[in-house]
Amino acid sequence: MKKLVLSLTLMFVAVLTANTVSAQIEKGAKIEFNKETHDYGNIKYDGEPYCSFEFKNTGDEPLIISNAKGSCGCTVPEWPKEPIAPGAKGTIRVKYDTKRPGAINKSVTITSNAINEPNKVIRIKGEVGPAPESGTPVNNSGAPTNN
Repeated sequence: MKKLVLSLTLMFVAVLTANTVSAQIEKGAKIEFNKETHDYGNIKYDGEPYCSFEFKNTGDEPLIISNAKGSCGCTVPEWPKEPIAPGAKGTIRVKYDTKRPGAINKSVTITSNAINEPNKVIRIKGEVGPAPESGTPVNNSGAPTNN
């Protein structure tokens, strides 16, 4: 009988400890994005360089984004420097250098105190069209050209 009571007591303590630990794990800031990838599609050379990623702090403590870094110098993020309150929304704005013809496949790594994803990666993709050709003929003699 003593073994049964001891076993039941140990099981009860284990269940209480597990519930306490899981409740502590859930506390903190959480970051949730509306989208994780922005597709520029086919964009003109020197076209609109900005896109936005909206997020929400779904946790119960303020969300602090300490850094956001593009995968190269052509991808520059801007992020809120102030804490984002629980339930509040924020935006990360990304500028891509659209004077680079060809495929876009870049990432931005966000570092925060979010317990669900402290290092979150968002992406941009698309295709920048070719640079426009200069339509002015060159005449090195200085005389006007007749076209």
